[in-house]
Amino acid sequence: MKGLKNILKNAISLSLVLILVCGIAYPMALTATGQVLFKDKAEGSFIEVDGEKVGSKNIGQQFTEPYFFKGRVSSVNYNTYTEKDKEDGTYEGPSSGSFNYAPSNPELKKRVEASIDEFLKNNPEVNREDIPADLMTASGSGLDPNISVKSAEIQIPAISKASGISEEKLNKMIKENTDSKFLGIFGEERVNVLELNIDVYKSMNKNK
Repeated sequence: MKGLKNILKNAISLSLVLILVCGIAYPMALTATGQVLFKDKAEGSFIEVDGEKVGSKNIGQQFTEPYFFKGRVSSVNYNTYTEKDKEDGTYEGPSSGSFNYAPSNPELKKRVEASIDEFLKNNPEVNREDIPADLMTASGSGLDPNISVKSAEIQIPAISKASGISEEKLNKMIKENTDSKFLGIFGEERVNVLELNIDVYKSMNKNK
């Protein structure tokens, strides 16, 4: 009986220690480290305009206005839904993910063709064969905040016409919002769509 009591005592003591270390001390240490060393990232990398949070640098958004640059295709519609979508059951709550179509799936061709037609409608100066692949393909999360430099540049004529901003100035904005390759060798140069559109917004309002 005494041996059983000692076993239970040791088990309870170990459980309490693990709860304190793994359930309280460790999470608090990580939270404190994040707040001190990576405060912006730990809080979501939000971007503010005129004192109001307009989004996160790390999560893509849907831009529908003709004077804004467009991001990649999103299988979750960047979690943007109307009241009608919610009523008819289209909206299933915030999510992430891809279409997950196999190359042989006819739905993939159908979706890509629809995306190409929509893009050419909004960018009549562009030839079909010149459209960058990343604009017509969805990311794994459906929330990619970035596009390639070429994907931004190819939208310049349409954005310039809709916004009244010169193509030269839009080119400069793209360069200012282009992130280099990681460590100079990994990945590709990329443009953050939200940050670029904020510059477009500020330039348009500055001229009013």
